[in-house]
Amino acid sequence: QVQLVESGGGLVQAGGSLELSCAASGGTSSTYVMGWFRQAPGKERDFVAAIRWSTGITYYADSVKGRFTISRDNAKNTVTLQMNSLKPEDTAVYYCAQKTTYGGSKYDRTTYASWGQGTQVTVSS
Repeated sequence: QVQLVESGGGLVQAGGSLELSCAASGGTSSTYVMGWFRQAPGKERDFVAAIRWSTGITYYADSVKGRFTISRDNAKNTVTLQMNSLKPEDTAVYYCAQKTTYGGSKYDRTTYASWGQGTQVTVSS
């Protein structure tokens, strides 16, 4: 079972930037995709971005395309989410997740097997 630990959240003004990191340990050899999801109060946990571990191919939600960048370091077993031009509606708890199976959509949170504890991102207007 992989352990995922997120870091880098915080408070930032609208238009600012934050970088989130996710460190993975144990069970990383079975990683197919690493993803970032977010959950605002009273809302569902939504897809933000994902990256194929072997190829580096990336996927983004329309709401963050052009503003957020996901990347990975296979040697360090880390995945990073660089968030620029932040908006108040980006405020949420951000979660890192590991998908080990080829079946199912990478945009679907139910296809991810392991999750981090989350890190709060707050964007003030």
